[in-house]
Amino acid sequence: MTPHVPYPPLFVFAMIGPIVYWAIVLILVLASVCSIAFTLRRPRRVFVYVAAGTLAAAVAMAAFPSPQAPTIVGALLGIACLVLAVAGGGPAVQLVLALASRGSVAGEHGGIVVPGSDSASSPGAPHEVLRGGTTIGLLERLATAGAIMAGFPSAIAVLVAIKGVGRFSELDAAEARERFIIGTLVSLIWACACAAVFHLAIR
Repeated sequence: MTPHVPYPPLFVFAMIGPIVYWAIVLILVLASVCSIAFTLRRPRRVFVYVAAGTLAAAVAMAAFPSPQAPTIVGALLGIACLVLAVAGGGPAVQLVLALASRGSVAGEHGGIVVPGSDSASSPGAPHEVLRGGTTIGLLERLATAGAIMAGFPSAIAVLVAIKGVGRFSELDAAEARERFIIGTLVSLIWACACAAVFHLAIR
């Protein structure tokens, strides 16, 4: 007589499989968060590379066709992704800006120092532009990730428009325009990638 099997193997796999799968995604996101935490304490490029690599792996796994993440795992994943979006974008932006604009002079308030211009022929005194970029970046990534996770990605267009209007008067110098465009794009891409992991998990 064949013994009764209360839970067939396929049924058990169907129940446990999604939990294990999304737990791995959560571990990847947490690994990225830890790497960012290390680089905040002791800035090193290798930690940013590791954070970006683990985030890319998490996005790839989340994009792969799979069952929806369990509620608990999805909630933890949402918190981790939001933290990573806000905290991780800063080091990523700083790294890319350091690679792209090596000749810029850093200001005392988070911006860059550019030569002034009193007229077309006589340069004025140097002054700092794009001040408060770190704080603005944190709020920008929080709003971007929050909009995507809440299901309102169109809010990003409003966010970019507000930022552009607010910075318009500081974009006379080519260095300022370059830094503004690169910093904004990197910040938005990072926040969107983090939010995409959560969005794909609950799709």
